[in-house]
Amino acid sequence: MSIVAAFDKTLFFNPASRYAVLRLKTADIMIPQEARSPYHFRDHLIRFTAVGYDLPQTGAVKMELEGTWVSGRYGCQLQVEHWHEIVPPTIEGIRGYLASGLLKGIGEKTADAIVNRFGADSLNVLERHPERLLEIRGITEDKLEEIKSGYAESKVMRELMSLLAPFKVTPTTAMKIYQHFGATGVELLRKSPFRLCQVPGFGFRRVDAIVQKSGGDLHDPMRIQGALFYALEKSRSEGGHLYLETDYLIRSALQLLNEKIPTPEERLGQQAVERELETMILTNVVVSNKGNIYLPLVFAQEQDTARKAVEMALEVPVPVNLAPALEQVKSKLGIVLSKRQTEGVQMVFRHNLSIITGGPGTGKSTILKAVVEAYRLLYPNGIISLAAPTGKASRRMAETTGIDSAQTLHSLLKLRGEDGGWRKREPLNTDLLIVDEASMTDMWLAHQLFSRLRPGTKVLLVGDADQLESVGAGNVFQELIDSGIIPVTVLDEIFRQAKGSLIAYNARSINEGSGELHYGTDFAFIRADSQPEVAELIRSLYKKEAAVTGIAQVQILCPFRSEGEASAQSMNEAIRDEINPASQDKPEVVHGGKLFRLNDRVMQIKNNYDIVLRDSDGKQSAIGVFNGETGFVSAIQGGTVTVNYDGRYADYPLESLDELELAFAMTIHKAQGGECDTVIIPMLAAHKILLSRNLLYTAVTRAKRRVLLVGQKKALFMAVSKTRKGKRNTLLAERMRLYHHAMTCKPSSAEEIRKAS
Repeated sequence: MSIVAAFDKTLFFNPASRYAVLRLKTADIMIPQEARSPYHFRDHLIRFTAVGYDLPQTGAVKMELEGTWVSGRYGCQLQVEHWHEIVPPTIEGIRGYLASGLLKGIGEKTADAIVNRFGADSLNVLERHPERLLEIRGITEDKLEEIKSGYAESKVMRELMSLLAPFKVTPTTAMKIYQHFGATGVELLRKSPFRLCQVPGFGFRRVDAIVQKSGGDLHDPMRIQGALFYALEKSRSEGGHLYLETDYLIRSALQLLNEKIPTPEERLGQQAVERELETMILTNVVVSNKGNIYLPLVFAQEQDTARKAVEMALEVPVPVNLAPALEQVKSKLGIVLSKRQTEGVQMVFRHNLSIITGGPGTGKSTILKAVVEAYRLLYPNGIISLAAPTGKASRRMAETTGIDSAQTLHSLLKLRGEDGGWRKREPLNTDLLIVDEASMTDMWLAHQLFSRLRPGTKVLLVGDADQLESVGAGNVFQELIDSGIIPVTVLDEIFRQAKGSLIAYNARSINEGSGELHYGTDFAFIRADSQPEVAELIRSLYKKEAAVTGIAQVQILCPFRSEGEASAQSMNEAIRDEINPASQDKPEVVHGGKLFRLNDRVMQIKNNYDIVLRDSDGKQSAIGVFNGETGFVSAIQGGTVTVNYDGRYADYPLESLDELELAFAMTIHKAQGGECDTVIIPMLAAHKILLSRNLLYTAVTRAKRRVLLVGQKKALFMAVSKTRKGKRNTLLAERMRLYHHAMTCKPSSAEEIRKAS
């Protein structure tokens, strides 16, 4: 239904998601009785509540809204699907609209100046002749560009929100679509909604179902292209592949296209898909590289990163006399470096791009501290930056080095996620950059990093190549090592805890494929034969360990997320009932089937670049909470949940709670980059699909003090006997070798560089 109403009061607004709950006023008598405010007002207008994204909070204009009346916990409310402003055709109405804040770049003074100059024709000038704004004193070329882009964005966003109403998109999602397609997005999507399959989050099935409801053609070429796009995007986001081979891509697209077509005569054939793929290649919609099909942006990421890495490897830094500085560092830190560790430190100063890799207890942190201290002695005015892919890893890095400025790569690069791109484009202002947990860096993030490095910047990548691959697509750390071009120091001697820890030794055994592990107080195997028995034992062990070290230092790491009693989801519910049971003095909130209780341990499950973190005094301390960050629910007031992330507090409104889940237990993938005292790992043959050598290795190496394996010995042998890593489609190492050949073997020509690409 359509309603004309005016703004009355803001009841709730989240500036991050732009979700708003507004009280509106109207003379429309069709407002349902149950939705009307029971109070009477002097203007005799009806008040009701509307909820939605990006709703205007200004009385300068009226709105025409369309949506659905929904009854819930807060009464009957209008869920707004789309809206547009109604600007009064008077000078005052136009001035009020321009000054309302709805248009970026135009404030009250600028609005007055525009209306004073152009009067009732002001909106026409903005729409059709914006260059005339330069006639107004104070509006420069830069200011004009700001106004034009703000007006265009505002207009396109409204049109997008209206066009995509059947897809239930939020303004944040609409902004991603706008950034992906630009100002032509509305027209492109009108012609073919299947172009949405290019945007992460819009699966082919979702788009296809809505298009077919409105009478779409099953043989539409755009539908075929949409399936090809989706197959490529799905392989990237779920399989970690940067490309798909042509035959596999065609088979995947055909399966998608025909899965809901029951009659054989209506199904699409291989030739139709081959024809559309050829068209996409010829029009540069996708890239074919020797029969390997890439999305263009992904191809560019791999290509540019390979070229930049080789250029850095070929840079020759100014030689320095490291020996005296290194002796001072060893004396100052009270450390003794092995021959291999010394070679690792020397390597960093001889090359502008180098790698140090090794398992737990092999001295990576010691080398890191030695490199930082030696660099300070040799280059007192040099700028040192420390970063890691996750907040947990960056904070651990700060503790190791004593450099509090260690931060996430996203923060260092001022990124706002894969679709948000840059906040700023200037090169990184640093002389030495050390990246820890580099094995977690995917192709997209590596590209952002290498693209921002100035010539001469020294970069050290530190990590464990035997851990799980990055969650995102690519296998960058391993490919850089495999290229044979980047100098690498492999640490293989165990130093941790005076060589007394079984964790490091058993981690090496697992990595070498041996299930013959050594057991003791710090590495134990507790036998159990069924999932219920494993779950019961883990609950008991968790309570005992948490009583000794605290909840934050005990972590259950599960291969499976949601299947069986020993999955992360089931264990979370069970542990909470034991550790944090319900009581009258503990407030709770429920959203989307999830219940959160005061004192619950929780985890952020997606990157959010807009959450403002504050310290205990209420002052802003940081922006952004990242996938895998864990904390505790410290307050619940109304529909807002406050989470304490190690002394940094973040507020989550009700609609943002889908970004949180319980974290007494988590999947092993989510634990990458973190450490805690005790790790408890269920080992069950029922989990054999996910059990693998590097999965178990990653779980074990999260523990600093104790590992407890609970379950079946045969599951342990299943894990260590399975190949460590699956094959990911990436040609980064091969591309680096081609570039290196073109740049070093003979005077390189433009044609040689082109062939390497």
